Amino acid sequence: MSQGLPDRLMPGLPYPLGASSDGLGVNFAVFSAHATRIDLCLFDSSGKRELKRIPLPECTDEVWHGYLPGAAPGLVYGYRAHGPFEPHKGHRFNPNKLLLDPYAKRLVGQVRWTDALYGYRLHSARADLSLDRRDSAAAMPKAMVVEEAFLWEHDRRPQVPWNKTVIYEAHVRGISRLRDDIVPNERGTFAALADPAFIDHLLRLGVTTLELMPVHAFLQDSFLVERGLRNYWGYSTLAYFAPEPSYMSSGDLNEFRMAVRRLHSAGIEVILDVVYNHNCEGSELGPMLSLRGLDNASYFRLLPDQPRYHINDTGCGNTLNMSHPRVLQMVMDSLRYWAQSFHIDGFRFDLGSTLGREPGGFDPGSGFFDALLQDPLLSRLKLISEPWDIGPGGYQLGNHPPRFAEWNDKFRDDMRKFWKGDENMRGGYAQRMLGSAELFEHKRRKPWASVNFIASHDGFTLRDLVSYDGKHNDANGENGNDGHNDNASYNWGVEGDTDDPAVLATRARVQRSMLASVLLAQGTPMLLAGDEFNRTQGGNNNAYCQDNEISWVDWKAAQTPDGAALTAFTGRVTAIRRDFEVLRANYFLHGSAKVGDELADVSWFDEAGQPVSSDDWRNPVARAIALQMAGRRHEPHKQLSARIIDAGNTELPPELAEAVPDMVLLFVNAGHEDIEFSFPREDDQYCLLLDTAQDTGMPADSDGNLTLSGRERVTVAAHTLQVFANRALHMSSAIYPLAANEWIKRNEWGDRT
Repeated sequence: MSQGLPDRLMPGLPYPLGASSDGLGVNFAVFSAHATRIDLCLFDSSGKRELKRIPLPECTDEVWHGYLPGAAPGLVYGYRAHGPFEPHKGHRFNPNKLLLDPYAKRLVGQVRWTDALYGYRLHSARADLSLDRRDSAAAMPKAMVVEEAFLWEHDRRPQVPWNKTVIYEAHVRGISRLRDDIVPNERGTFAALADPAFIDHLLRLGVTTLELMPVHAFLQDSFLVERGLRNYWGYSTLAYFAPEPSYMSSGDLNEFRMAVRRLHSAGIEVILDVVYNHNCEGSELGPMLSLRGLDNASYFRLLPDQPRYHINDTGCGNTLNMSHPRVLQMVMDSLRYWAQSFHIDGFRFDLGSTLGREPGGFDPGSGFFDALLQDPLLSRLKLISEPWDIGPGGYQLGNHPPRFAEWNDKFRDDMRKFWKGDENMRGGYAQRMLGSAELFEHKRRKPWASVNFIASHDGFTLRDLVSYDGKHNDANGENGNDGHNDNASYNWGVEGDTDDPAVLATRARVQRSMLASVLLAQGTPMLLAGDEFNRTQGGNNNAYCQDNEISWVDWKAAQTPDGAALTAFTGRVTAIRRDFEVLRANYFLHGSAKVGDELADVSWFDEAGQPVSSDDWRNPVARAIALQMAGRRHEPHKQLSARIIDAGNTELPPELAEAVPDMVLLFVNAGHEDIEFSFPREDDQYCLLLDTAQDTGMPADSDGNLTLSGRERVTVAAHTLQVFANRALHMSSAIYPLAANEWIKRNEWGDRT
C-alpha cells in the first residue's frame, strides 16, 4: 500500500500526538525536546519489511510532525530519532534503532530479543558509553494506525457510589484460561470477560467493580525469557495506549470495548491497574525501544549530578519524569483515551507515590495529582493509589489527596496477624474495622478511602495464607530470594496440602472469618479472584512470572462442595453489607454520636457484654471482642426497590420503606478455644445473620432468620465470628442472580436454556 504514497510529508499539525487519520491521510506527531531529526518509517502490513523512511518536516514546540496524504488506518510505522549520543549528559540518540510511537494504539509483532535492541554494544568494555550501529527494526514491534469506531450509544457507566463498591481484582488471562466452557481461542482474552457465566458469577458474589491487572501492552523481559518464563502480571509497560495483543482473541480492539459494554449492562464497573511510574526499558543498561531513544533526558528522571544514570524509585530500573509537562501530558492523554475510547470507570495506580514525586520528594499537590483532579472527566472516575514505592519517603499511606482511595496494607497485615492469633492485635483489629480513621480522617475524606483487602495478586492467595508458613517460590528460578518473607501466614499444623480433617476445618474457619472481616469493615472491600472458592498457587507468593496453572484460576474448584459453599458464603456476606448501611457508612464512627434509642454509633464490648476498659485494650493475650454499630437507614435505591417488587413482592417491607435505625453486632473470637459471649442489651431481640463456623455462613437447618433473646449466651467457636442485627436480612443473596437474569433478558443472548 505504501508504495503509492508520497515520498515527502506535508507539514501537518503538532496536535494531537500520535497517528491520527482524518479520512484523507494520517497526521503524525511525536515529542522530543533534544532530537535534531525524526524519521517516519513505513512498513508492510506484517511489519517485517521497511518500505519508506521519511523525515518529519516540522517541529513546533518540541513536537515533530508531518502529514501523509492518502494514508489510511492499517498503515504500519515506527520512528528513528537523530540527535546527540552523550550519555554523560543524559542523551542517548541512536537512529539505528527503530522506536515505538509512545501513542501507538495497536501493535504489530512483538519484541524479539537480540543484542541489536540495545543502543550500546552490549558486551563492550565501555558499556553504555559505546554506540551500537545495528538496525533493530527486525526485532521490534511496530505501531498500526487504527480506526476508532464503536457504537456506545446506549452504554451507561454504572457509577456505583464508593460506599457501595465491592472490588474484584482479576487477571485477564488468568481468570478464564482454564474455563472449559469457553471456546479455546477466547480463553484468556478480553472476549471471555463478556461471557454471561462469568458475569453471573460476579453478580452472585455481590461484586460491583472489576479491577483488571495491567492490560497495556507490556514487554516479555529478557531475563524471564532466558529462564523459560513469562511476564504474567504485566507490570512492564511497553505502550500506554495499546491493549496487550495476547489478550485479543481476534486482534480487534472492539473486543475489549464489547466486554466493557456488557459488564456495564450488568451494572458492573471496570477499572484498570495502570503502570505510569516506569516503563519497560529499565535502567541505562536496558534496551532502546521507545522513550529512551526518543528523548531519554526528558522522559526519565536522571541523577542531577550524574545524568548518565537513572533514578530508580520504582525498583524497576527507571522512573518516569512526571515533572516534565510533555510526560505528564502523555500520561493524562493515556488516561483520557482509556476513559473515553473504552469507557473505563477508574484506575488503580501502581506505585502511586512515584506519580506524586517532585524534585523535593512526594507531594500530594504534585503536578500529576493537580492535573488529574481538575480534569472534568478523569476526576469523576474511581481513582485508587498503591501508596508506596521504594524511593526516599516512599511509604505514603493516607497521604494522598482527597478523591483518591488507597490500598491499605495495614488492614491486610493487622487482619492477618489478628486471625493468626498474634498478641497485642485487638487494638489493630478495631482500627481496621472502623476504616483506619487515624490514617484517612482528614481533609474531609471518607471511610471508603481505605481499600481493605486480605489478599491481592502480590502475595499469598487466601487459601495459601492459611496453608503455608513460608513461601514456596522455587518455580520462579530465583533460589527463593524473591517474594516477601514476612507474610503473617500460618499453616495450622501442616505445611501445604493435607487430608487432616481437623486442620482443614480450622483453615476453612479462618478463611471465612478473614473474608467476613474484609467485607464487613468500614471502607472499600477488595476480593482477589478465586479466593471465593479456595484458589491456590501452591505457596508461591510472587507468581509474577508464572503464566501457567500456578497462577490461572481453576474454575473446577468452584464446582466442588467446599468451593461452592465458600462462594455462597461470600455472597451472603456481601448481601449483609448491602442491606445494612451502617456497615458502609459515609462517615467515620467514633462512638460520640447517638442513634435512635440512645445507641452510640459504635461501641466495643468484651465477651461478658461489658464496655472494654483501657486495661482490657492493653491486654496482650485478649483475642475476643464485640463490635456494635448503629445507624439510620436511608431510602432504598429505586432500582433495587423495583427489583424486589418484580421478584413478586407487591410492596416493600416496612423496614425498607421507613427510616428505622439499624444495629449490627459482631462477636469476634480469634482465640484457639470456644468462648461464650453475652449480649450487651438484655431486653433486645437479635437475629443471627452470619456464623463463620458454618460452611455457607448459616447452619444447614436454618432459614437464615434465627432470633435470640438478649438474655441468652452465645458460644462462638474458635477462629470465628458471628454477626447479629436487630432485624432479619431482607436483601437476600438471591437479589443478584435476579439482577443477572434481568441482564440476560435485555441483552443479545436471550433465553440461555
